[in-house]
Amino acid sequence: MANELGKRYVCPTCGSNVLCTKGGEGVVNCCETEMELQQPRKLPSSD
Repeated sequence: MANELGKRYVCPTCGSNVLCTKGGEGVVNCCETEMELQQPRKLPSSD
């Protein structure tokens, strides 16, 4: 898995967040586990 520039990663164990500022090969680890790609938040409707 490659780290994607501008993407946020979250630790499933402790909830820490990381913003990737430089893309590359490898994985982001925290608490001895691989961090998961954080899904984008939904924007509120402008009704």
